[in-house]
This record gives sequence, C-alpha cells and structure tokens, in this order.
Amino acid sequence: MADTGKKLMAAHVGKMLAGTKKHFPNGSQSLPLVGGAHTVDQISSDLQSLVTNRSNVEAAQTAATVAVEAETAAWPTLLAIVVAYTKYLRATLGTSDLADFDITPFKARAPLTAVQKAAAAAKAEATRKARGTTSAKQKKAVKGNVTAQLVVTPAPAPAAPAPAATPPATGGTAGGGTPPAHG
Repeated sequence: MADTGKKLMAAHVGKMLAGTKKHFPNGSQSLPLVGGAHTVDQISSDLQSLVTNRSNVEAAQTAATVAVEAETAAWPTLLAIVVAYTKYLRATLGTSDLADFDITPFKARAPLTAVQKAAAAAKAEATRKARGTTSAKQKKAVKGNVTAQLVVTPAPAPAAPAPAATPPATGGTAGGGTPPAHG
C-alpha cells in the first residue's frame, strides 16, 4: 500500500511515542500543552490511539481489497446460477408463487386486433414472396421441367496407317539387292 500522509504521520507518531516513554518515564507528570496541561499517560494514550486507528484502517482496507477480489472472481459463476434458478422458477411455479422469490412474472402479451393480425399476415406473405420461400407441400409439387435426350455419336474410325516408304530396290550394287528369304 502506498505511503499516504496518514500512514507517514502514524509512523512519525509511533516514534514520538517511543521517545515519550524514554524521556518521560513518569506517566503522571503533567506537561503544559496548548489547550491545557496533560499527563504523560494521557498524551501516550492519545498517540497510541492514532497509531492503532491507522493500523486498523489499513488492515480493514486490505481485508476489503481481498473481499472485493474474491467477490469479483466468483461473481460470473454465481450470477449464472442465479439466472438459471430464476428461469427454473419461472418455468415451474405459478405467477402468484413467483412473488415469494421477488421475481416478477413476464408481462402477458396483449392480444392482436383483427386489423393487426391481417396486417401481419399480409406482411408475412409479402416477405415469403420476396424471398421466394415456399412450404414443404409446395416444394413437393415442384418438379423439374427438363427434357433430356441421349445423343450417341459414333466415334470416328481410326484412319488407316499410311504405308511406310520403302527405298527403291537397286540391282547389282555391293551389299545391295534383295535380301535372302528366311524360311
């Protein structure tokens, strides 16, 4: 905790108290102060009160900080339980019993007039039309309007391979002529 003016003053007064006990051991000795004479015991008691009060305040502040941190950590879980319990009570109890739990019942919906119902129906129909939505029965009635014909085209016949070009036969040359037949 940061040193505040009061904390610094309490530390200073604590040292004054120690000095008072050292230099004025006789507690019944009267010291003339502004506003009248006081005994050493009265002064020591007042100084000790200041130190004790500051110590108590700091302890209380620390305890409060710890308590706030504990509450903050537990709050979401506990709040979820409260909300769930409230929903349970609303679902299971009658309207008159909810008052025992300080829970107000949901406000009943006001019934729609005939004009409001007609306007709502017209709006719903226009919305369905704009979105193109239909009922399940209407969806079943929708059939595909596709005419399909199977067209089979024969694959073109492969072209006959062109005969390989053979070199012209020359007669009587060395190594030339017709090769002998194998048989």
